[in-house]
Formats: sequence, structure tokens, C-alpha cells
Amino acid sequence: MDTPLSTIAVVGLGTMGTGIAEVLARAGHEVIGIDINDAAARQAVAALEAATARAVRRERITEEERSDILARFRTFGGLQAAVEAELVIEVVPESYEIKQQLFRELDAIVSPTAILATGTNALSVTRLAAESLHPERVLGLHFFNPAPAMKLVEVVSSVLTAPPAVEAVTALARSLGKEPVAVGDRPGFVADGLLFGYLNQAAAMYEANYASREDIDAAMKLGCGLPMGPLTLLDLIGIDTARTVLEAMYSASHDRLHAPAPILRQLSEAGLTGRKSGRGFYTYTESGSQTVVPDALTPRESTSAADGRAVRSVGVAGSGTMASGIAEVFAKAGYDVVLAARSQEKADTAKGRIAKSLERSVTKGRLTAEARDETLARITAAGSLDAFADVDLAVEAVAEDLSVKQQLFGTMDKVCKPGAVLATTTSSLPVVAIARATSRPQDVVGMHFFNPAPAMKLVEVVRTVLTADDVHATVREVCVKVRKHPVDCGDRAGFIVNALLFPYLNNAIKMVEEHYASLDDIDAAMKLGGGYPMGPFELLDVVGLDVSLAIEKVLHSEFRDPGLAPAPLLEHLVAAGCLGRKTGRGFREYARR
Repeated sequence: MDTPLSTIAVVGLGTMGTGIAEVLARAGHEVIGIDINDAAARQAVAALEAATARAVRRERITEEERSDILARFRTFGGLQAAVEAELVIEVVPESYEIKQQLFRELDAIVSPTAILATGTNALSVTRLAAESLHPERVLGLHFFNPAPAMKLVEVVSSVLTAPPAVEAVTALARSLGKEPVAVGDRPGFVADGLLFGYLNQAAAMYEANYASREDIDAAMKLGCGLPMGPLTLLDLIGIDTARTVLEAMYSASHDRLHAPAPILRQLSEAGLTGRKSGRGFYTYTESGSQTVVPDALTPRESTSAADGRAVRSVGVAGSGTMASGIAEVFAKAGYDVVLAARSQEKADTAKGRIAKSLERSVTKGRLTAEARDETLARITAAGSLDAFADVDLAVEAVAEDLSVKQQLFGTMDKVCKPGAVLATTTSSLPVVAIARATSRPQDVVGMHFFNPAPAMKLVEVVRTVLTADDVHATVREVCVKVRKHPVDCGDRAGFIVNALLFPYLNNAIKMVEEHYASLDDIDAAMKLGGGYPMGPFELLDVVGLDVSLAIEKVLHSEFRDPGLAPAPLLEHLVAAGCLGRKTGRGFREYARR
């Protein structure tokens, strides 16, 4: 196991195996590609030829370097070709029978010192190792797709794995320009362990007709900065593959959040497995295509332009960051805005915050000085809700406290003119309970902006069972006019984004509680393996641990699922006053300003 791993065999030349072979060959290793399917082997060679040709055209490598890379990759149809390999990486189908048989055959072929690595993301590495004559040399080496681009590699040890084997493949991963993360042997490991639970919940949300597939995907892309929506990602991964991973996770955890949503079984058994079959949650031009085409479920553009109520002036209640951000959004879009707070001083301070924000935009060249002055002139600061007497839309952005919001809506009900739309920006409270504090619940709707409101494009439009059709239409139209992307959802805890985001964050905390992985490794895994802009612990500290705990409690109370119970570590940190960046300490410590 002290060998430099100069000759490496890759067994299974599908998309992942081909990608791994390309990474190894580019890094100077002799690569033995093995696949019983001659067509797969030819396709792997063609893929490497095409990839290196692109690299030459982009002047990333020379023609001579390309020739050397191609010469280092040889393909064979039988395992005997792996006889000289110091490392064998298998990427064959996710089946214990297939992988165990492969390891038994390799035992009779390769040197006793050769390392055997499985690329599984769902099966037990320990169980696979137990079938080998030398279980100490078996480990997991989980690349992410596409292997040439994705930086993360999970190095998975079983209780049988010898440390030198782990050290050797970890050093290899670093030499390939990858970021190795050491994890223990459990289904999904770190990245997929967190990712697939989230994908499963998104599938269940869609299956329950809570929101459309387009709105679920748009919400997570725009609300969380993810590169791809969850249902689009399931189609890319393969719905059958996702179901297999989730089955393995559920068998180990017995967590209902990992029990595959029934729609995954229905689509899998119907052969609608995603992009590879040409249809999954979406429909594609052909098998293997990434181009989505309209189908029976594709939303139709509204043909009516007169569904909503006229909105010329907007009232924003509150004096915090969210209230001033929302007021700025409306004023920039040309609306006359009344920004009302509990006192004139607070209202003036909030308007001052907007002035500073606009000035920053001017400094960065995003806004002209003239537009800044016009925007600020449209905002009237008021020390009382009485100033809402003539607004067409009143938006509440005060503390996330039901009694506070109910009292505020009771006041707006008395002040605002008949026909005015009353909107709450709550992120977790029942909108209908707020609406019932008024004499006109049909005029009340949820309008959940994301922070910072001027920058974030998403608005969740939350309709209660009492919300009038024209009120719902009004808010959607207004969102478009202020250049936001509205998504529709019903009145239940978490709406779309928080209902999918916070269980994922909670599960990350549980991983740390169980000493499965470190904060840094989990954050790195989700950024490098999942394309997340922030790791879960970075995000928790930014959001605030107290805010996160409150949302977790609301979700748990609403859905009564044991898997949604807040992680004890989160509760302990909040009780200790460690709330994240705002207090200087959360999951990490920060320099005090």
C-alpha cells in the first residue's frame, strides 16, 4: 500500500467511470478502463478524445499533451487486464451481488497489496469489504458527477479498512486537484446523505400538489442560490437511482424523511426515470437530452390582464431591515410608498437606511444619482399606521410573533380603505390566523420576501382558503412589476423554501451530534459536492440559530414528524446564547465588531 498508485484500473465505463478515467489520465496515471460492453468502452474513448480536443481548442493543453493523455488510457473487456493495477476503482451498477462478485474475482487477479475502491453512494462499504479476502484494502472512493469538474471526493472507511489505504487514496485525491473528505460507512455518506433527504421531501411536496414542479424548482434556485431545482436534479441523477439511495438510507436510519416518496416508485416502475429515459418529473426532447419541452403539466401563460386590483401606492409597516428593503423595492419600481413605524423617529431611521442602500448602488454604478433621488422622493416616512388610509396594498414586515401581527392587522383593517390588499411577510406563521384578525380575510395574502429584499428575486405568494382570486392575482402582478419571481404555495408551515431547507440544516446538525463528520467537512461537502453557495453551518450562523430553531419548532409542530424535531445541539446552543454571527458565536466563533 506504499506504492505511488501509478497504474489504476477503472471498472465500469459509464458516465461516472469515464469521467474518473479522464481525471486520472490527465493527471499522468496509466489508466486501465474495463467494461464487458464493447460499446461502452468505445464511447469512453470517444468521450476522452472529445474532452481533450476541447481542451486543446481552449488552449488549456497542447496537442502533444493530448496525445500523451490518450495514450495513457487503454480499454479492455475483462478483469484480467487489472493484474498490474495498484488501485482498482469500481463504478458498476448499485447491486451488492454485482459488486461482491467483482471483488471476489479481483482477489484472484490483483496483487494482495492493491487497493480496491468502490464508487458506491448507497451500499455498505463494510458489507462489500467482508466479501474480500483482504477486507483491510477495501474502501469507498466517491466521486461526484461530472467527475472532471466536481472537486469533492468522499473517502469512506469501514471498520476493516487499514489506515495506509486511506492515506494513499487521500493523497491521490489531492494530487488530482480534488478536496478529499473523510467519512464513515453509512448510506449516502455526507453529501448525498443530506442531499437525498432534501430531494425526497421536494418530491413528496410535489406529489401532495402543494406547489407546481416549476415553482418548487424556482423557489430553491432563487431562494437558496442553488444551481438546480430539486426536481430537475432528480431527473438528472435518475429517479430510479435516487430511489435506490433512499431505500438504503431508510433501511439504516428508519427516518421517515428518508422513506422514498411514493411518486419515485411510480415513476421508476413506469420507466420514467428522468433525462436518461426522456421523461421524469419533466419531459425532454429525447432520451439523454437536457432540453425540457412543454407537456400537459406545463403552466400556461395567463391571457387576462385585468384579473387583479389596481395598485398605485403601497404601505410598508415596520422599521427593520426587511421593511426598509421591501420599501426600497417598491419605490425603485415607481410606486409611491408609505413607510410606517411605531414612531416618526424609527420611520426616519428606516428611510435613512434606504438612502444609504441607494447610495451604495450609485457608488457601484447600478443606479444613477437621478434615479436615487427619484426613488427616495417616492418614500414617505410616517410614525403611525394612520398614513395607510389611501394605500392600495399594505405589506406588514414586523416581528415574527403571531400576536404582534394579529394586532397590527386589526389596526390596518380599521385604517385601510375598502378593497386594499393586506399582505404579511411571515416566513413561518399561519397566514389564515393573521387574516382572521381582520373583518376582511378575503383581502389578506402572504407575500414572503427573502433577505435582502432588494437583491433576492423570489417572493412566495401564500394563498389561504379564504383569499379572494383577485387578491391573489393582484399580488402576482405586483411581484412581476417589481421584478420579482412569484411562486404559489398554500398556507402551511415553511411554505416551499423553509419547509425544504430547514430539515436539511437540522440533519446536518445531527451528523455533527453523532460525530459522523466535522463542521468543516460537512460544509465543504455541500459546497463542493452539491454546488451550495454556503455550507449548512455557515448558513445557520448567518440566519441565526434562534431563528432557525423557531422555524424548526414550527415545522415539527405542523407536520408532527419525529424526523423534524429540532436537533438537541441546536437547542443547547440557543439556550447558551450562541446565536451565530450576530452574537459572535454560533457553530463557529467570529471576531466581534
